[in-house]
Amino acid sequence: MVLVTDFKDKLALITGATGGIGYATCLALAGLGCDIAVHYNSAAEKAQTLVAALREKGVKAECFQADLRSYDEVRRLHKEVVEKMGHPAILFNNAGITIKHGIKSIEEVDMDMFEQTWRANCGSAFLLTQLCIPEMEKKAWGRVIFCASVAGFIGGFVGPHYASSKSALHGLVHWLSQHYAHKGITVNAVAPALIADTTLLPGNPEDLAKSTPEKHTLFSRVVANFLGTEIPVGVLGRPEEIAETVVWMVKTGYLTNKVVGVDGGMFPQ
Repeated sequence: MVLVTDFKDKLALITGATGGIGYATCLALAGLGCDIAVHYNSAAEKAQTLVAALREKGVKAECFQADLRSYDEVRRLHKEVVEKMGHPAILFNNAGITIKHGIKSIEEVDMDMFEQTWRANCGSAFLLTQLCIPEMEKKAWGRVIFCASVAGFIGGFVGPHYASSKSALHGLVHWLSQHYAHKGITVNAVAPALIADTTLLPGNPEDLAKSTPEKHTLFSRVVANFLGTEIPVGVLGRPEEIAETVVWMVKTGYLTNKVVGVDGGMFPQ
């Protein structure tokens, strides 16, 4: 196992970088000195703003567009990153879609919705990992991190299309980590619950954010209505807290084969 404390020569590719978690993670990894390949789909202006902020931190940064519902675009994304910035040593498969929230019946999920969700959330993450790992093997060092979800543990509130695509990432973590740990590559996942400034919040974000101690009961009831449980800490998580978990996974070479729930104490693991 190669101990790395200087990350200034490491390139991190972060998918879905313009979302709350992706944006915060880009900034956090830049704080380690990592160069950043910023992936986005439609938020071009926000991607450019992020790249500018990263460069101000003294790291190299470029943005790359791709629709991860297309495997051809995933391959193009990888090719363009390699040509422009080099091979990623750190891959954060963060991007994900829901298409539709609050599914109450399996009949609401047609096969097109199911396939698109799986392709974006699981298939493309697998393909991008497959494309990045060979170079990590050559250098005997790499970090692969997936953004899973508490839905992968308990089903969640979005629907079966989303829950199954996220739980599948858990299986990838377990298989990949066993096969690549001895080659210096760690594979882990972070599984957030309700995180502020993301598109995956049930109900009204303003109501959910009313999380002061005196309003804990209201908050818990709103959450419980959707998830069947309460968040013990009584507040929404912050993207920066997920980013710090990713940083921990990047820095810690003795950590692999883990799916870490960051959920405010909702479920024991």
